[in-house]
Amino acid sequence: MTSADLYRTVRMIRRFEERAIEFVRSGEIVGGIHPYVGQEAIAAGVCGALTDADVITSTHRGHGHVLARGVDPARLFAELMGRESGLNKGRGGSMHAADFNLGILGANAIVGASGSIATGAAWALRQRGRDSVAVTFFGDGAMNEGMLLEAFNLAALWQVPVIFVCENNGYATTMPVESAVAGSITGRARAFGMPAFTIDGQDPETVLKASMAAVARARAGKGPTFLECVTYRFDTHHTFEHRARLTYRSPEELAAGRSRDPVEIQGARLTADKRAAVDAEVEVLLDAAAEFALGSAHPDPAGALDYLYASPEVLR
Repeated sequence: MTSADLYRTVRMIRRFEERAIEFVRSGEIVGGIHPYVGQEAIAAGVCGALTDADVITSTHRGHGHVLARGVDPARLFAELMGRESGLNKGRGGSMHAADFNLGILGANAIVGASGSIATGAAWALRQRGRDSVAVTFFGDGAMNEGMLLEAFNLAALWQVPVIFVCENNGYATTMPVESAVAGSITGRARAFGMPAFTIDGQDPETVLKASMAAVARARAGKGPTFLECVTYRFDTHHTFEHRARLTYRSPEELAAGRSRDPVEIQGARLTADKRAAVDAEVEVLLDAAAEFALGSAHPDPAGALDYLYASPEVLR
């Protein structure tokens, strides 16, 4: 993956999220979203290290992950708007995007739950003889969830080819990580016998390099790796905060956090002309994506129970 490819991904995620926030404000997206603004380097770097054979699981803050994995932004916009043309026919919404064709086993609103799903998927794929790796994303708040620690244990015991990516943005909703996690995040992972590293989650190329090493290790049969990506959430935990106006972060802290912008860090590695060309390309793509989503039909209420249960054909 080239520097331009990484920049295109972080820029596209940033502008997608900024537009999504506008659609929340206009009412086109009902219920709000958890913006990924500021954390784009992690999704871009980790997914840039994967092949088509690999799989990921995501979180309530998952738009960046699925976009970096290759989801069509038009279908993701439509999904957030609850439209029939959405990624999951408008039934998954912001927190449950999935596309099995792209190896996206689903975002998950249950904190820490995606780690167990990814570990099980990676184990199953290896049992089938596939040379696949699974990646699971989660926040620092998930480090206190038992189901995630159970996933660490099984992954280490069975040498499962899974990479645990902790996006440590400093807060579990509004609770500072230092008030929630005893000891260290990587210390917990190492206690299960897996290598664990703390890396700069604001630099796409740093994340890519660390992820490539973790993927190579997993693919070689050496088991799981844990990456703590230190990052910062530029926007709100949830767009509801735009109205609630919570004050758990000072203006000085916000300014310091935003001073290391992954879009600017990666953009500085391109020439001005190349960067401008990528920016224009992204705007054209997202203009078309927004137009597609806004012009898409809402689901027919008569089909509200469709897809609720597995069909007999699928079960066979």
